[in-house]
Formats: sequence, structure tokens, C-alpha cells
Amino acid sequence: MAKKKTPAGTPALVALERAGIPHTVHAYVHDPTTDLGYGLEAAAAIGVPPEQVFKTLLAVADGTLVVGVVPVDGRLDLKALARAVGAKKADMADPAAAERATGYVVGGISPLGQKQRLRAVVDASALDHATIYVSAGRRGLDVGLAPTDLVTLMGATTAALSRD
Repeated sequence: MAKKKTPAGTPALVALERAGIPHTVHAYVHDPTTDLGYGLEAAAAIGVPPEQVFKTLLAVADGTLVVGVVPVDGRLDLKALARAVGAKKADMADPAAAERATGYVVGGISPLGQKQRLRAVVDASALDHATIYVSAGRRGLDVGLAPTDLVTLMGATTAALSRD
């Protein structure tokens, strides 16, 4: 009996393929010496405005890991994230805990295909764009997709999470 063929790639790309969500894959050579940071480097490398590229950050809200997805040119407002998930307080998660929970390394954490399904909130500004870009699960690899598809596949909500 033949084995069922599964999609190849990172868990994020596999999740997109399995869900049948249209997307584009954008690979670039990650420069570990850049001063830009992972997200701004991705925006420059794939040639899109930073407000269309989103980073995935993990926080601990009232003792529970949660995901916040915000534009790479902004910062995660932890108070806003706490409010969005009904918590009193949120703090950034320890990077090692984020890596364990998601199965990805910092700088390549995708909001899709994570090892654990965590409560997630996407910054409402994502809905201002037809296409946004998020990590596809490793440094130097991003995926473009409709923000509504991202929210749906993540089981996320949207809220104003970003601050300058």
C-alpha cells in the first residue's frame, strides 16, 4: 500500500498546504550580522514595506503562553495583549520557552504550524493589507498570505496590539 504523500517544507508551509490556503513563499539569505533585526531584514530582503511584514512574539499572560503578531516596525503593547486575552498582565516569554512551545527558533518563529496551539491575537492593522508576510518557520523564509486566512488558520482574534 502506497504511503499518502504529505506536503514538504516547514510545519508552517505544511499547515498552509493542508488547509488549501493560497500563499507565496519568499526565501532570502539571512545575514546574522545585520543590525536591522529579523523582521526589518525580511522586509528589505523581500522588497515589501515593513508595515506589511509581521513578527510573531510570545508572551505570558496570567501564567499562560499567548501569541501576539505585530508589524515588524512596531512593538508589542503588552498591556493591550493582556486586555485582548482577558488577562491582568502580560510579560514577554522566555526565548527558550517560546522555542519549546512553537518548535521554531527565535527569529524564525512562525504563527503557523506551532507544536502547541496557543491563544493568539493578530494586530488589527494586518486587515489594512490584502497580503501580509510572516515567518514561514525559519530565518530567511517568509510567506505571504491574506490576513484573514492567517487569522482563520491560527484561530486568532484581532486587536490593536502595536505601538511605535
